[in-house]
Amino acid sequence: MADQKEEHNVDEEQNQQQKDADVHEETITEVMDADDQVETEEGDTETKAENSSSLQAQLDKEKQEKEEMHQQVLRVQAEFDNFKKRTQKEKEANQKYKAEEMVQDLLPVMDNFERALQVDVNEETKSFADGITMVYRQLKEALAKHGVEEMETVGKSFDPNIHHAVMQVEDDEAESETVVEEMQKGYYLKDRVIRPAMVKVNK
Repeated sequence: MADQKEEHNVDEEQNQQQKDADVHEETITEVMDADDQVETEEGDTETKAENSSSLQAQLDKEKQEKEEMHQQVLRVQAEFDNFKKRTQKEKEANQKYKAEEMVQDLLPVMDNFERALQVDVNEETKSFADGITMVYRQLKEALAKHGVEEMETVGKSFDPNIHHAVMQVEDDEAESETVVEEMQKGYYLKDRVIRPAMVKVNK
């Protein structure tokens, strides 16, 4: 009887030890699982951080490329605008002064007409002189339509930009550095000097 009781106690002790061992094993397993979960979460956090950093770098790169492209577009637009303005100015200048070469060729003809009209006229040459005068006036009017204008010189202050001094004189009745006589007419084409006037200038 005593032996059976002792054997029963031994079994209970063994069972308790087994239970304690099982509990200890479960505890170790839970701790290891918790460690694995922490490591997994840390790994996920690091991966997310790396992905976030990579995405931000990509966004920064795309933003920089977009800004560079925007600046390039602005430069091209500015160059194109300057080209259009320059082309328009050249076109306007060409249109404005397109008659310059023709006028340059006709000015000597005007000079010859004026010399011819300075000749003394008599009854025999009057009709001929009238014809020359009529042609001269028509030519002068035609040039005026294209913007040709005679310079006013006598009595004006000498200006080397529009006057070509061929002689200096001393005239007490005229102011110094003024034009006292015109030797050859000067002309403008609109606002451009196409031929300076040849003049005598008072000292």
